Amino acid sequence: MTQKLFGICLALLLGASATMAQQSVVNWSYEAKQVSSNEYQVTFTANVQDGWYIYSQFLGDDGPVPTTFEFEGVEPVGKASEKGYKKEGYDEIFGMNLIKFGKTVTFSQKVKVSGGRKTISGYLTYMTCNDEQCLPPTDVEFEIVI
Repeated sequence: MTQKLFGICLALLLGASATMAQQSVVNWSYEAKQVSSNEYQVTFTANVQDGWYIYSQFLGDDGPVPTTFEFEGVEPVGKASEKGYKKEGYDEIFGMNLIKFGKTVTFSQKVKVSGGRKTISGYLTYMTCNDEQCLPPTDVEFEIVI
């Protein structure tokens, strides 16, 4: 019974450590700027701890989880962009060519707002890895007052 309790406590501690580690590895900020009467440019900035990376939105089906943005009640216009400290090439962990970002990366998406909305909300999903390990994909909710 004691070994079982120890195993459960250890699993909970490791899960909490991975979640806390991921939160401190990548810090997100976001803003929206009006570009026309009903369109906004939404910008998400990830500050990534040295030695860690998050992945491009534009990856194939294999490999790491790409960074994605899901908006609620607004319509994305065009293709999202990404820029920052980009590292492109063969990745040893996944055994394939990838695009990943370290240090600071900015993702931008134009959205169309209708119906007198006062906020742009949704969630983003990302995965982070260093040269030795990957942390589980994480969802981050956002709400931007416009």
